[in-house]
Amino acid sequence: MKYYILAGEASGDLHGSNLMKALLKEDVNADIRFWGGDLMQAVGGTLIKHYKERAFMGFTEVIMNLSKIFKLISFCKSDIKAFNPDVIVFIDNSGFNLRIAKWAKQHNFRTNYYISPQVWASRASRVKAIKRDIDAMYVILPFVKPFYKKYDYDVTFVGHPLIDAISNREQVDEFEFRKTYNLNDKPIIALLPGSRKQEITKMLSVMLSLVDDFPNYQFVIAGAPSQDYSFYETFIKSYDVAFISNKTYDLLSVSTAALVTSGTATLETALFKIPQVVCYKGSEISYQIAKRIITLKFISLVNLVMDKEVVTELIQGDFNKKRLHKELDNILNTDTRNKLFIDYYELENTLGGKGASEKTAKLIYNSLSHN
Repeated sequence: MKYYILAGEASGDLHGSNLMKALLKEDVNADIRFWGGDLMQAVGGTLIKHYKERAFMGFTEVIMNLSKIFKLISFCKSDIKAFNPDVIVFIDNSGFNLRIAKWAKQHNFRTNYYISPQVWASRASRVKAIKRDIDAMYVILPFVKPFYKKYDYDVTFVGHPLIDAISNREQVDEFEFRKTYNLNDKPIIALLPGSRKQEITKMLSVMLSLVDDFPNYQFVIAGAPSQDYSFYETFIKSYDVAFISNKTYDLLSVSTAALVTSGTATLETALFKIPQVVCYKGSEISYQIAKRIITLKFISLVNLVMDKEVVTELIQGDFNKKRLHKELDNILNTDTRNKLFIDYYELENTLGGKGASEKTAKLIYNSLSHN
């Protein structure tokens, strides 16, 4: 069978790579062509476009790059036509993928979606287009299935692939890890400022402002695979802080606490059972627009899945040195940590068991085999 997979961002690359591995087990003759990243490329198949080429964040940046985006959409359509896949698999990345899905359905391609667009967060009106354009939807968050049910659209909850990604990874020897990266013996506070330049610019300076206030801890920045060290240098030159690139899971596994930019990383941190403060600050224009269209009580996946405030969220104006200092102090407190650990275990159970990628691959392959 021929599979065309469309993923964007680092998280899409991770989940796409695991789905590709599972598809290749189900279908040894699978011919996979994809948009993704280094992890997907390592599995095999043919990489068409790297997600770094289209990492636009926020309303203003998207508007500034509309011409480039439209060219990418046009190229994608031509490439799909030439490849003529048995199925197109979309992974998250709704702004791009839903446009392709509409065209694909009109041209009679089979369309599957793995990891739903966040229509449950904003612009629920998009459900109508999803029902029209997507043949099968596989969701990874438990509350998304009943959300779609309200719109008479039956989707499949497959569990969360992060559970597999984290539980299947090789265990880290903390002593060797500290030695490799020249870390001292102090407890580690991990800083996860995001993966895109705009995010890191807004988040990292506030996070680093706490370094001198917590001399008994060692602060370590988790460098994103999409950014070079030179970009971080201007932020960290004034601080006694360590930097480790592209080893976020290893870093979290040996950390005592973490300051985390809102996104998939909040869930990853929780699955590692690391107490965290969730942080977010966007441009004022983007924030004001988002505030008017997003209908959720929380921004972090941890709180959304649990439907209560498990981790503190510092958003926009609340994300400042004073509040961050107070909340970091709090998660270093033993009683707070014990309560968080209990909530984290409950969170993992709610997310379902292992095998999300395998379940999804089997469903995709079987649907093609029975066609």
